[in-house]
Amino acid sequence: MIPVILCGGTGSRLWPLSREAYPKQFLPLAGSDTMLQATALRLDGLPQLQAPILVCNEEHRFAAAEQLQEIGRAAQSILLEPCARNTAPAIALAALAALESGGGGGDDDPLLLVLPADHAVADVAAFQAAVTQATELAQQGHLVTFGIVPTRAETGYGYIRRGEGAGDGVWKVAEFVEKPDATTAESYLASGEYSWNSGMFLFRASRYIEELGQHRADILEACQSAFAGAARDLDFTRVDAAAFAACAEESVDYAVMEKTESAAVVPMAAGWSDVGSWSALWELADKDTNDNLLHGDVLVEDSAGCLVRADNRLVGLLGVRDLVVVDTDDAVLIADKQRVQEVKKLVQSLKRSERSEAQRHRKVYRPWGYYDSIDAGPRFQVKRIVVKPGRQLSLQMHHHRAEHWIVVRGTARVTRGDEELLVTENQSTYIPLGVTHRLENPGTIPLELIEVQSGSYLGEDDIVRFDDDYGRR
Repeated sequence: MIPVILCGGTGSRLWPLSREAYPKQFLPLAGSDTMLQATALRLDGLPQLQAPILVCNEEHRFAAAEQLQEIGRAAQSILLEPCARNTAPAIALAALAALESGGGGGDDDPLLLVLPADHAVADVAAFQAAVTQATELAQQGHLVTFGIVPTRAETGYGYIRRGEGAGDGVWKVAEFVEKPDATTAESYLASGEYSWNSGMFLFRASRYIEELGQHRADILEACQSAFAGAARDLDFTRVDAAAFAACAEESVDYAVMEKTESAAVVPMAAGWSDVGSWSALWELADKDTNDNLLHGDVLVEDSAGCLVRADNRLVGLLGVRDLVVVDTDDAVLIADKQRVQEVKKLVQSLKRSERSEAQRHRKVYRPWGYYDSIDAGPRFQVKRIVVKPGRQLSLQMHHHRAEHWIVVRGTARVTRGDEELLVTENQSTYIPLGVTHRLENPGTIPLELIEVQSGSYLGEDDIVRFDDDYGRR
């Protein structure tokens, strides 16, 4: 069995914490581990499990790889999508990779356990029991989906109606239905015939390819062409960009699961949530005696049913009910908890205005560490830069800006033109405009420095790279 972890979501309804450049699957929302890490860790103990295949987009590749390394896990393959095409093509790429490699376990037709990277599961034992129950069905050729046993009349999820029995406690799928209104959701709950559509699946790689070819041959052909033109880049597999861009954008539900005659549903009662909104996170986590979910430096008086996340400063609430308040470095969200599904409207407005807050945080992670944009004005910008031990930035040059570096912790090895120098705490150096340079941390502790940029243009695209450890262009 090969886990296929889909890491391509943007999590816009969890803005401002989740953003396109660093979305919710890379954040620790439901515990100390990030959601990607929790997805990988809940697989521990499943029998005959191979290393996972990850599917993610180009911009998230280093975050995905490093987060797995942090928990002592490694992917057998990280497939990079040059553009988003939804889950049907993503799973097709993973199936083609699994069939090519045999999962590294000598099985030329492995089972694929397809898991979104951004879901929460409270009961890992129940999750694994459902996977074990589904295994025999998948080995027999069924395309198995996991139906979450509903605990309430939820209008935010799609549903699966079960059909005739397919074994002990499992059923064939009668139909998939869209997100219902409240009255319809109540009827689904009362009937006992419906489960929430989890977006998790188990099937043989060949069976998925076969069904996709039968129902959406165009998608399969585009993915086969993209995979055939793939190139290895460090630990990543880059599929052919032009071929994949020509692929139709379609979910696995629409492309395959709603059309196949071989769909089966296995019930799962494991404390599952897709953590698709702030209200979903509020429902998932432990709350105080007034039903408030508080994170960070929060002061609350006469308030109930609220979610407050204060990452950077004191936030006070007085005499309010059912609010969501999320404070980050550069944005604050205040919303009615009943309307948090509409947060994506704010993100869309930011995009129309070409505001950077839709795309990235003030703190931007890189494979070598991160930088935090502290201040900016006409012709200047100030950043705090942290470089991990043993890491270095690219050898680069800027056409439009000069840089001053002041080391506040650790030691920096600086390449500046033909010079190489060591800069230690409370020392500084200057990089003139147009001079080739590189910053490296040769030490065993994080290197921290303050960078002051000055010039006519300070955008991140003013970087000409001559050499880079991470294959960036």
